[in-house]
Amino acid sequence: MPQAIIGLGNPGERYAKTRHNAGFIVIDELARRWQLNFKPGKGSYVYAKSTNPDALLMKPTTYMNNSGQAVRHLIEYFKVELEDTMIVFDDLDIDFPEIRLRKQGGAGTHRGVESIIRHLNTTVFPRTRMGIGGDQGRRLAEDFVLEDYSKNDLDLLPGQVEKAADAIEYWLKESIDNSMNRYNVNPHKAAAEDTKEEK
Repeated sequence: MPQAIIGLGNPGERYAKTRHNAGFIVIDELARRWQLNFKPGKGSYVYAKSTNPDALLMKPTTYMNNSGQAVRHLIEYFKVELEDTMIVFDDLDIDFPEIRLRKQGGAGTHRGVESIIRHLNTTVFPRTRMGIGGDQGRRLAEDFVLEDYSKNDLDLLPGQVEKAADAIEYWLKESIDNSMNRYNVNPHKAAAEDTKEEK
């Protein structure tokens, strides 16, 4: 059975360069590396299938708040195991341009992850969190995430995306624990957070 990498974001040019589309940006980088083109899925998403590695790339077309609908359809249609499903999304609680891999956890304030948890009825699935925090100032979170990346951010964004794509390619061959140890800035802290979530 294939593994799946699902990036969260909003479809359309209006949102293409916003912080909330960090997940889509990483998926596009993997598609570029693997020389894949996206096509419409049977559900509300576009996807691309790779044979080497045996993996699916997916971007929901439902808009962020209904991401879970598309994720559940893809998992059921292609018979992907939850532990083989990597969700990639922006995270205000992590400073830009850090990334953080985790094996499970709650949604926090992220509506897309909240939708996935609701549709899958579990918080146990691997995720790659793309840090976008640290520069919010007094702006409301919902406004900040829907802004385009700043000019300064755009200088650092390719490095963040490259690291995230590298981490996901590593995860396709290794365990989530090994991936966390290799790519998280502070793997011990992340491991402690995961243990806390399990209790």
